[in-house]
Amino acid sequence: MKVGIDTFGCDHGRSGIGLYLHSFAANLPLTGDVNFELFGSEIDRYTYNSAREIPFKTVSVPDSLGAERLWHFFSLNKFVKSRKYDVVLYPAIERVLPISFKTPGVAVVNSIVSNALHEADDWALSVQIKRGLKKAQKVIAASQFLRKDLLRLGICEDKIEIVHNGIEHRLFFPQLHIDSETVNIKPFAIKRPYFIYGSRLAGPEKKHVELIKAFSLFKERTKLPHRLVIAGADGPATEATRVAAGQASSASDIFLTGFFPHESFPLLYAGADACIFPSVNEGVGLPILEAMATGIPVACAKAGALPEMGGEAALYFDADNIEEIADCMEKIVADTALREKKIATGLRWAKRFTWEKTVSETVEVIKKSVVPRSATE
Repeated sequence: MKVGIDTFGCDHGRSGIGLYLHSFAANLPLTGDVNFELFGSEIDRYTYNSAREIPFKTVSVPDSLGAERLWHFFSLNKFVKSRKYDVVLYPAIERVLPISFKTPGVAVVNSIVSNALHEADDWALSVQIKRGLKKAQKVIAASQFLRKDLLRLGICEDKIEIVHNGIEHRLFFPQLHIDSETVNIKPFAIKRPYFIYGSRLAGPEKKHVELIKAFSLFKERTKLPHRLVIAGADGPATEATRVAAGQASSASDIFLTGFFPHESFPLLYAGADACIFPSVNEGVGLPILEAMATGIPVACAKAGALPEMGGEAALYFDADNIEEIADCMEKIVADTALREKKIATGLRWAKRFTWEKTVSETVEVIKKSVVPRSATE
């Protein structure tokens, strides 16, 4: 079986979708009855297979989202036929997805599609995504929460398969030798102890402002020396977050790093007293698993896919309840027995999520998608 993997729409590896494809490709089996080939812009020839010998086929399309969408509308099926793929995997369905499939397609959903359609406010894109998902042979959802969202959009239940993402255990693991006073991650020197929230300043649903208010309340109550480190690239909520941080009673103890490289997060997590994750619109929730894998406790919103991904290992709160968030921050620092229990449970829980498992389960879905051509027409 020959499987094509579409690299278009993955931001040249610089987004969450790009990280997904990079980790997925790094764990593909190079032997067996399934052969893989990546295709996309020449600029991505080594983006997703720098450590593997996965064939790559260049497609001559201008490096713009508009041009890539047009190519998927008018030229993709012909290209797929010429490459003799038996099935094609589409990881960036929010950006590029065919609306008809001459060859079976497997769409991967790693975000809340209904939110993406609402935020884009683009009729043509909405039609493309909905029709493409309905026409795809199989749709892989990265969580039960995303599956329910797809069902609300009218996607057939029988074609949806759940495959959780893995985490990079080679990066995210307990680091025992950390300076007791400062974590040095160039160009930052972050004074301990601190709480960490790693998330792009994407919008109010990320609850940065609520977390800042809860942190200030925590500081007022406990008088503890903790800092709050918010690590994430700028986005629509940047100004509101900076204003809230600047006006907070604990302003001197709040640190906004801006964009933070993914490969630097393991040390940032490992040096923290806890990961506090208040976002309410997570469709996957990998950051809380990555934090658990480094050996720190996690407190997060009881919303989106987070309860599914965190299981009994996380401590949960209502992200709109400032006092409840502050209470969780205090418990996770002051209650030694609770803290140790959450750390131990988190380490065991995070081990269940591996990229080897993700790839293996995805390959099985791919195999199930290949049916007699007459059944797909």
